[in-house]
Amino acid sequence: MTESLHGVTGSGAPVVTIAEIGRHEGETVVLQGWLYNLRESGKLLFPIFRDGTGTIQGVAHKAGVAPEVFDALKSLTQESSVVVTGKVRTDKRAQGGYELDVEQVSVVQRIDEAAPYPITPKEHGVEFLMEHRHLWVRSLRQAAILRIRAEIMRAAQEYFDSNGFVRTDPPILTPAACEGTSTLFPVDYFGDEAFLTQSGQLYIEATALALGKVYSFGPTFRAEKSKTRRHLTEFWMIEPEVAYCDLDGLLELAENFLAHIVQSVVRRRAADLETIGRDISKLRVIEAPFPRLSYDRAVEMLNQAYRDGHLENAFEYGNDFGSPDETWLSSQFDRPVMVHRYPADVKAFYMQPDPDNPRYALCVDVLAPEGYGEIIGGSQRVDSYELLKSRIEAHKLPLEAFEWYLDLRRYGSVPHSGFGMGIERVVAWVCGLEHVRETIPFARTLNRIFP
Repeated sequence: MTESLHGVTGSGAPVVTIAEIGRHEGETVVLQGWLYNLRESGKLLFPIFRDGTGTIQGVAHKAGVAPEVFDALKSLTQESSVVVTGKVRTDKRAQGGYELDVEQVSVVQRIDEAAPYPITPKEHGVEFLMEHRHLWVRSLRQAAILRIRAEIMRAAQEYFDSNGFVRTDPPILTPAACEGTSTLFPVDYFGDEAFLTQSGQLYIEATALALGKVYSFGPTFRAEKSKTRRHLTEFWMIEPEVAYCDLDGLLELAENFLAHIVQSVVRRRAADLETIGRDISKLRVIEAPFPRLSYDRAVEMLNQAYRDGHLENAFEYGNDFGSPDETWLSSQFDRPVMVHRYPADVKAFYMQPDPDNPRYALCVDVLAPEGYGEIIGGSQRVDSYELLKSRIEAHKLPLEAFEWYLDLRRYGSVPHSGFGMGIERVVAWVCGLEHVRETIPFARTLNRIFP
């Protein structure tokens, strides 16, 4: 039995994690975790332990441990919690390169066989697994995905923090829409109507004009009645905003930012990528610069693909791209492709018109390769008070709710640009997942708010 849950045991053996166990080759250590699986071979037991940082196989010979230790190990059930003492041994055949020769075991909780752990090694349907998401996250694959997600979030913040950006978090409760009123979740705010935020953009435009380069990072909400594999009603978004930045500067920022994130995952989470079966060679090539396409050129490509029989429908010029269009376009490149200058009519009210042709907006969508579609959307913002006011009125938005936003154009307006990147779509792409429901600990979708 350990004397504490951290530090060292009474025998002097250090408590370590499986992720750091390679530093203790030949030493006796203590692991605090759970039984993932157990194999028997005659007088040998091969328990596999997990502790949240990884897994390791233990080895216990009946003649090599005390009878009570052998019996305790043999009686363990899946996901029983244990504290294990053992000597670390190199074994090139083992996953991770090390095994643990078990010496002692303390059972914190043994799961009753009459009410066994519900997720077994056998196949379960997605609906069953989502109903048991609170337990499914313990599986090797799901735990690896969540560690990769955490690295994507860490690397995203690292890039901005090390490049002169200041984090300024916007409110989650807002009085008005950023992207349009049809996808807002209304909230009763002490008798007044408020909404869960769709984006922090409008607010970080304000802090950008105070601090120069800023970003926000937090949950956002979209009440779209969509059942596609790319949509969640609650997701996390990181949004930079930069004063005195035009569209070209924004494109450069986006490609360097994405390349930094992907290479950080490749460098720091290679074992997790291997666990989920991701082809790392497809991630190693994600380096700036990225290919760039105008909207017009992208439409030409889509309609040529239709004529060649690769797409079922021709694309109607002037529309925004749908998921099938984004999927096909992004599948044509081995790295993210930046589609810029969409028709202004299909984009948000705050996007700056192209001075060379006001029919187009100075905007960009970054589409991930391998058919994963849009992961970043951004633009240069309208910096004229008169134009922004007319846009708000044309979109039939309540002018009084945007008076503070118009103040940013009344007092010291400058060209400025920013984008939003949804974390879950990036996780789906980097991990090679079919559906975004596995990219977040507890997915919120059109028909799911439990567990």
